[in-house]
Amino acid sequence: MLEAIERENVDAIWCLGDIVGYGPQPNACAATISGRAAICLAGNHDLLAIGSVVLVGDFNPDAAAAGTWTARVIDGGTREFLSALAPEEHADGVDLYHASPRDPVWEYVLSEEAAEAAFGLTAAPVVLVGHSHVPLAIVSEDGGIAGGHAPEGTEATLDHGRWLLNPGSVGQPRDGDPRAAWLLLDLDRGRAEFRRVLYEIAATQEEIRAEGLPASLADRLALGL
Repeated sequence: MLEAIERENVDAIWCLGDIVGYGPQPNACAATISGRAAICLAGNHDLLAIGSVVLVGDFNPDAAAAGTWTARVIDGGTREFLSALAPEEHADGVDLYHASPRDPVWEYVLSEEAAEAAFGLTAAPVVLVGHSHVPLAIVSEDGGIAGGHAPEGTEATLDHGRWLLNPGSVGQPRDGDPRAAWLLLDLDRGRAEFRRVLYEIAATQEEIRAEGLPASLADRLALGL
């Protein structure tokens, strides 16, 4: 995915959080993101790994098991990096949240009501959210809301209305497409383009199983669920 981003000659990389939590290489992921992302948010799984704000009981059993393992294996550099992150940031006329403006750590923006609340609590022309692992392009204009799931190839024209965008997930997408998801955001041209990249899913599954993490976390990667 980083190679695909580099080919676009982007000005900056923004990460909406959950760098660690499900995958078998939390330290490598944190080191990569810390050296590349101009903005990086804290996700609920990141906060669990460092013992901040969230409790293991707030997660489903597989996520809790993975979070407990992650908290045990992260090194000092990863812990220091994650501890410096916040679940929301604001830059270049864009509001960024790991989850939502109403609850930056936990709320899934997957309903019209949640999207309306997000627009009502922000003023920026573009609002970026993550957390759900589902790519979304939702526009608010003329008193109404339109849009929804944004599969690969979806393009949003940002010169009308206000937009709420979710790039989807790099490591564990949940929209039925197992490829890594990312968003190319061009604020100068007023465009957002949803992209996907195939990666070595089988190798990642083997690493998850080798670490003794829940088998479901490996199995779901091949399904995009």
